[in-house]
Amino acid sequence: MTTYQVACINKRDSHYDDHERISHIGGITDDGFRWKLTEDDAIRSIEQGKCQFFVRVNGQSVDVIIALHDNRKYLKTTSDGYSPNNLLHLPECPGS
Repeated sequence: MTTYQVACINKRDSHYDDHERISHIGGITDDGFRWKLTEDDAIRSIEQGKCQFFVRVNGQSVDVIIALHDNRKYLKTTSDGYSPNNLLHLPECPGS
């Protein structure tokens, strides 16, 4: 299983519900490769055991997990409450 640090996201402009706002997550690998996945692809990768993701919050690694809201899967961190705040506070990924 490969582990990636999520350093940026892209948001859907048309959604104001926090559970539906993230369209993509992304980051840079240790060797400098820029990566970006749709939220659905990231969820599939987690479910299939191919990838795991984390973010840095106050110097700590916090895992990204799959949550469910109104029968829709979305990404959030283990330290988030109801909304995916740690992800939503990340900067926008370039090239969106």
